[in-house]
Amino acid sequence: MKKLLIILILIFASCSTAPKSTGDIFFLRAQAEEGMETANREAAKGNFELALSLLTSFKRNAILADDPSLIIRVSLSRGNVLFLLNRLDEAFAEWDYAIAEAQRLGNAELLSVSRVYRARGNLVSGRAQAQSVLDDVNRESANIRANRIYIAFSWQVRGLALRSLALYREAEHAMLQSLAIHERDMHLENASYDWYTIASIRSLAGDLQGSLRALEQSIAIDRRIENSWGLAANYRAMGDVYRKTGQNPEALFAYERARSIYIALGNDHEISEINRRILNQ
Repeated sequence: MKKLLIILILIFASCSTAPKSTGDIFFLRAQAEEGMETANREAAKGNFELALSLLTSFKRNAILADDPSLIIRVSLSRGNVLFLLNRLDEAFAEWDYAIAEAQRLGNAELLSVSRVYRARGNLVSGRAQAQSVLDDVNRESANIRANRIYIAFSWQVRGLALRSLALYREAEHAMLQSLAIHERDMHLENASYDWYTIASIRSLAGDLQGSLRALEQSIAIDRRIENSWGLAANYRAMGDVYRKTGQNPEALFAYERARSIYIALGNDHEISEINRRILNQ
């Protein structure tokens, strides 16, 4: 199909009625733009090393093309993957690089987005208090208006900060705002994460049945998109919730389902963690 499209482009380009070429070349930028979605999808599935390798290549392309906007967006994604790999100093350096680029570019939206990325890192790593992060996100989100995926991300970070502050009703409301965008725009990996986070909020609030319903929603999405990493994480969380309710057979089933997926993924660390949960039932 790709070869056919290239042939058709060449045929139309050779027609006498074709528009005059502008002389612009977009190969490096196009490759990075198209590849970022693949890299982000791989990261969402737990393939962090592959995602990092792809994003490193795409950042090189963005630098070679001297495209500041693309450099910023690749750096943000690359920082996320480094963070997931627990390479925290490198992750924050990547986000700081994006912030500096956005300041030089003079793009208020990308600057605020970059600051929200760093704020989320500060929250999860414990480098900043939840209220400080919430204040940062509320301030910066006023500039995030054009890109819906970034608007959803700002709602996600609000939800995480509110969860840390034990403001569970407000936290779920924030996550539902993110979910509405992700479902409408068919960003299903992100929608699954929204439901997963809603489940954790409900569990902390004591609504264990509501937590299980949210996990079922997340599992349904992950099955649809074949997100093995997400499925394993959901089943592990489901085991934790069932254990809280005293439903030990159901908890054991969920843990074993999670373990079987982690075994298929070859993730020894997560297998050991599941085994520890099973032994401690």
